[in-house]
Amino acid sequence: MSSPVVLPPLSCDVAIVGAGPAGLMAAQRLAEQGRQVLVLDGKATVGRKFLLAGKGGMNLTHSEDFAPFVERYGQASAWLAPLLEDFGATALRAWARDLGVETFVGTSGRVFPTDMKAAPLLRAWLARLRSLGVRFAMRHCWQGWNAAGQPCFASAQGLQPVQARALILALGGGSWPQLGSDGAWQPLLAQRGVALRPLLPANCGFDVLGRTGQGWTAHFAERFAGAPLKNVAITLADGAAATWQRQGECVVTATGVEGSLVYAVGARLRDALAENGAAKFSLNLLPGWSAEKVRAAVLHPRGSRSLSSHLKGRLGLEGVKLALLYELLTKAQMDDGPALAEAIQALPIALKAPRPLAEAISSAGGVLREALDDGLMLHAMPGVFCAGEMLDWEAPTGGYLLTACFATGVRAAQGVEAYQAEISPARRRAASDAGAGVDPSG
Repeated sequence: MSSPVVLPPLSCDVAIVGAGPAGLMAAQRLAEQGRQVLVLDGKATVGRKFLLAGKGGMNLTHSEDFAPFVERYGQASAWLAPLLEDFGATALRAWARDLGVETFVGTSGRVFPTDMKAAPLLRAWLARLRSLGVRFAMRHCWQGWNAAGQPCFASAQGLQPVQARALILALGGGSWPQLGSDGAWQPLLAQRGVALRPLLPANCGFDVLGRTGQGWTAHFAERFAGAPLKNVAITLADGAAATWQRQGECVVTATGVEGSLVYAVGARLRDALAENGAAKFSLNLLPGWSAEKVRAAVLHPRGSRSLSSHLKGRLGLEGVKLALLYELLTKAQMDDGPALAEAIQALPIALKAPRPLAEAISSAGGVLREALDDGLMLHAMPGVFCAGEMLDWEAPTGGYLLTACFATGVRAAQGVEAYQAEISPARRRAASDAGAGVDPSG
């Protein structure tokens, strides 16, 4: 087999691998500082996941106060907080406005473009980037580094090296691999001594055990897959006495459950399954009712009416909510009034496993925070920075994912500027010795 054609290196001040929100935001910030920026991506067009995420309404960010906003990032809250203070929801809305795209706050507190679409925003953004001189090299798949320490890319013409003064990796996580976020960068960084946590599904659905341990019955799955569970609440036991509850909606799937309410507790459920081999939550089908009111309605004499008619007439339970009770409770439990009343507001849902990473909206895991300095430069590879979802953080849907991607892109750009401003002959030698694929001296 013949060796691939090796092309002459492309030169730039900063090479950015990945044309998603984090990479494009870093490109804009650096180009505004007069840097020559080259963005490379394995796909034919930019922002593919960004566009798909906006297909049902482009949720850019969230309007809630800063403290609860930051708490949405769980264990990563502490280190993401300064980045979100620097570029958070307010700055993101101002950025969109500067591109000619106005935003509004929906009833849920989520922030959307006024036309609800991602494509016009992306078009305006690309026009701005090109006006700043940002260059793009599409269908260039990153292959790691060559013997000279240059990042290399597989292209239709051959193997394309790049010579840059700094390199930003914004390659995404492992969800939706068909759009480019396939996690293929993990072994390339691991070989260079970068500390990583395996990629895991986040904002994903879960398969249920069901009453028999075999998932939903065929009848229930065929009839109710895709049915929304509206105005319900999830309760999780969190320690010996504490509980955690949130109200919203989710969806029944052919194998389990998914949707925003499930995503909000997904990290806890996923981690419990990994640690204990089991996880469950309680589903309140009538969160607006007091326990006393539910009990009184269930125990009210029903005469000749069927139990289903009684529950529909007295409690408004019908459709998928009513079917869930029959699916998960035994006949004895359905016939036991007090037990049924309790189950209506605390229906146990036992889980078997999260859905595969490729199906998830986002991913957890990636480059550990300890592997990076405050400018998101890799300790093991001076001159190489990371941004976006390839970093070890996660967040629920609702604008939090995009906001942190933008914020890490801004911070990586700032890190490049600080690195170039402070670089010394000793650090140039260190970058060369590390084989980072950058030439700090230019």
